[in-house]
Amino acid sequence: MPQRIGVFGGTFDPPHIGHLILAGEAVHQFKLDRLLWVLTPEPPHKLDAPITPLDHRLSMLREMIAHNPIFELSTLEIDRPGPHYTVDTIRLLASQALDAEIVLLIGGDSLADLPTWRFAADLVSAVSKLGVMRRPGGSIDPGVLEAKLPGITDKLHFIDALLQPVSSRELRRRVSGGEMYRYYVTPDVYEYIEANGLYR
Repeated sequence: MPQRIGVFGGTFDPPHIGHLILAGEAVHQFKLDRLLWVLTPEPPHKLDAPITPLDHRLSMLREMIAHNPIFELSTLEIDRPGPHYTVDTIRLLASQALDAEIVLLIGGDSLADLPTWRFAADLVSAVSKLGVMRRPGGSIDPGVLEAKLPGITDKLHFIDALLQPVSSRELRRRVSGGEMYRYYVTPDVYEYIEANGLYR
């Protein structure tokens, strides 16, 4: 039976409970053998945005996922020069894990933008499934997506979860504004942010 590998990419700036919920539900609902957290050093679509240094994001993510043996920190993008496009990462993983079923996890907001991604049609054909976490209040029209990316409907699977609208952007804003953020991140991540004075 082929191995089922989930791929969850992001800047994780900071990583939070919303990421963990998506990952945990994906492992359960897709019966994944491994879930790779692929930390993106410099995402092509965020080149103008300030981003926390890689070593801090790496440390926070490593600490947050250490408790689960199915979760693995992947350096597929850190180990090669940018720009880092998801399609290249999936191709590289497929060459390393022959015959594996690859499930790409993305947020509902990313799904709406998917037709604009680099070689989006190739990306859709390269994965076994697209696991999508709906944002509360978000709506996606599969017909519009299918028209732009033929074949995507068969691979699209929505992840059911008790949703909490947590975002890294909102958490950065809360930290910088001195607002409560402690329970939207794990204790390890909270202590790391405080100890290193991040987002202030």
